Amino acid sequence: MIKQIAVILLSLLWIAGCSDSNIKRNTELEKNLHSSIIMVSDNSESHLYLSTFVEFEWDKAFLFEPYTTQAEIEKQVGVEFNDPSNIDSRDDIYLLVFVNEGKAVQYAVIERLHTTFSLGDQAYLEPSNDILYIER
Repeated sequence: MIKQIAVILLSLLWIAGCSDSNIKRNTELEKNLHSSIIMVSDNSESHLYLSTFVEFEWDKAFLFEPYTTQAEIEKQVGVEFNDPSNIDSRDDIYLLVFVNEGKAVQYAVIERLHTTFSLGDQAYLEPSNDILYIER
């Protein structure tokens, strides 16, 4: 009986360890982006290079607009990502999800600040092509 309980507990711990809880919210990136966005004057367009703010390994970065559903996020990213920002019910943020070697590794929540963000005509950003467009 004790062995069975031990096996069940170890199995639960193993399953919990395999969850995406190791995906880190990058609050430092959020602060840096926020500061840069504030500096863009009203009624103007600008852009920034994401690589100037990112200090970790990534292959792709995906930008999600307000009200994007969980299913849409996972379809675009192509990997399991449990959205902790609840963007599907919010209109005050954008969500950046970073993928490295087929795994979601970090994310950042970007406040809208009366701003529109886009990736231009790209589906996602790469380290060699990392322009985030800003329109206020």
